Amino acid sequence: MSLAPPPTHRRRRGRLLAAALAAVLVGTGASLALDRFADAADVLPAPANKATKALAAARIAERLDRGLVAVPADGGTLVTWRMLGNDPEGVSFKLYRGGELIEETHKTNYLDARGGPASTYEIRAVVNGKEKPGGKARVWGSGHLDIPLQKPAGGTTRDGVAYTYSANDTSTGDLDGDGQYELVVKWVPSNATDVANSGTCTGPTVYDAYELSGKRLWRVNLGTNVRSGSHYDSFQVFDYDRDGKAEMAVRTSDGSKDAAGTVIGDRNASHLSNNCAVISGAEYLSVFNGASGKVMDSVPFEPARGSAADWGDTWGNREGRLLSATAYLDGTKPSMVFTRGLYARTALAAYDWNGSDLTRRWKFDSNSSSNRGKGYDQQGNHNLAVADVDGDGKDEIMYGAMAVDDNGSGLWTTKLGHGDALHVGDLNPARPGLESFNVHEHKDSAYGFEMHDAKTGQVLWGQKTGTDVGRGICADLTRQHAGTECWSSGGGLYTAAGKKISDSVPGFGGGASYNFAIWWDGDANRELLDHRWSGSAKSGYGQVLKYDGDSELSRIWHDQDAKSNNWTKGSPALSADLLGDWREEMIWRNADSTALRLYSTPHPTEYRLPTLMHDPVYRTGVAWQNTGYNQPPQVSYYLGTK
Repeated sequence: MSLAPPPTHRRRRGRLLAAALAAVLVGTGASLALDRFADAADVLPAPANKATKALAAARIAERLDRGLVAVPADGGTLVTWRMLGNDPEGVSFKLYRGGELIEETHKTNYLDARGGPASTYEIRAVVNGKEKPGGKARVWGSGHLDIPLQKPAGGTTRDGVAYTYSANDTSTGDLDGDGQYELVVKWVPSNATDVANSGTCTGPTVYDAYELSGKRLWRVNLGTNVRSGSHYDSFQVFDYDRDGKAEMAVRTSDGSKDAAGTVIGDRNASHLSNNCAVISGAEYLSVFNGASGKVMDSVPFEPARGSAADWGDTWGNREGRLLSATAYLDGTKPSMVFTRGLYARTALAAYDWNGSDLTRRWKFDSNSSSNRGKGYDQQGNHNLAVADVDGDGKDEIMYGAMAVDDNGSGLWTTKLGHGDALHVGDLNPARPGLESFNVHEHKDSAYGFEMHDAKTGQVLWGQKTGTDVGRGICADLTRQHAGTECWSSGGGLYTAAGKKISDSVPGFGGGASYNFAIWWDGDANRELLDHRWSGSAKSGYGQVLKYDGDSELSRIWHDQDAKSNNWTKGSPALSADLLGDWREEMIWRNADSTALRLYSTPHPTEYRLPTLMHDPVYRTGVAWQNTGYNQPPQVSYYLGTK
């Protein structure tokens, strides 16, 4: 298949070549393992090992602007901007304040000692001696950007329970093709519930699309035949047909309504059983136009429900566990993947969108004749990950303790059973390829937590705990140990090679922290993104925590008006490299969901890196972040100190 855009599409498209190579540093002696990005016509620098070649598949990256952002900082105003994946190696930048040139630099950030709340900035890239238009920005005077929201009206369920709405998981994509990210916000009713809880009717899940200015682009309502909860309504936002504008894909049912008021299926059908469970009735996979919110196609949803009993129970707990992801299954264009089942039977289906039609690429089912008895059942997690793990340039799906190859066939299974969290990336740069760190729920599992080879499933190290290990994470916290550090609710802090560092796990204020991670301050280590409980409400406030070699973390940022989602998981609405340089932004809702709060780092850095959103593992990780039990995205290379 040709990678060239259609003749009518005249905008420049960046092709992404990612090779795990060497550091790109300015004014520092620290060592990192980073990506080198080039245009498709360039030759990858030597040495190009197998892993490098595997990551060098020609994938069309999003066409992004410079994402200029300016925030108050100690000593002035910090201004940051994007270096793109297809920028030439020698690209430099000119920064203007109020029309006056104030800095020429190869960096992607500048601390302006003379900047203030009224300052305005413009960035221009310099390529072959010529300045190219960049972007303009004003200072976020309060240190964050409030994005106004239009909360949906509440209602009353058929059993007489009133509900209201709050903003929840958020995803991102360039919906209108202007080179800037928009946000898709999931609104959840106050009676949203886990799939395990029958007997509760819920209000419908609602999705809104917003510009960062707060302008609402559209609203989609899933209706009452799709219950509201973290396992029912995950959604994918991505440019599937490669026209420069992202779409939204989500499971719908009879009565779901697009932004123009078009009803999907039978508007009068009701599939709620007497106890408000939905274990029968029509299901569709629908794709919506990112700019207008209009439905463009709907097809019968697969993996199909069939009989609830086919998934391990008769009341819908197991059949109602659904996840979603985006993957480059042919190495060049993105496909959407929707799944069903975690605890017993497991099934995944991949779809392609060509701009007019949804077509199924493949389906994997642990109950099929080719998979039955091979150990693929009972292995699913409450989340998943996407990466090219076998060196063929095409993505695989890591679905808990098992993996599905790019062609829909089973790749491997560890047979260690269901778990709540997994992380896939170059967690241990001392060995070739990618690794996966998993935790496991079954008390009789051989490992409560372990790290395995993401290509083969071979366990590299782990610990038997005899407990339900519900949390776990890997992040490079310190230069004291090579690679990432890994820890879990099973106890202990470990190096990427499995050496125990401490009996204690990182924590703050008496609570362990193993929910999210973020590249936030100026060094290459990762900080921890977490929440702190506030009163009796099922929400905490956001905080960023720093590891300094002791189990007690230090808090380097918090805001009591930044509210977390999803109760005990305490996740932000979204964490991703949305603006500015390669550091990550975070989005939280305010207390009454009248606004989302977007925060960008106030810390200068000496590191020069392309935007993380042009790394394929990271970008697909941002797409699946909202599914199930939210987890932070990783990158395809090792980003940290060693």
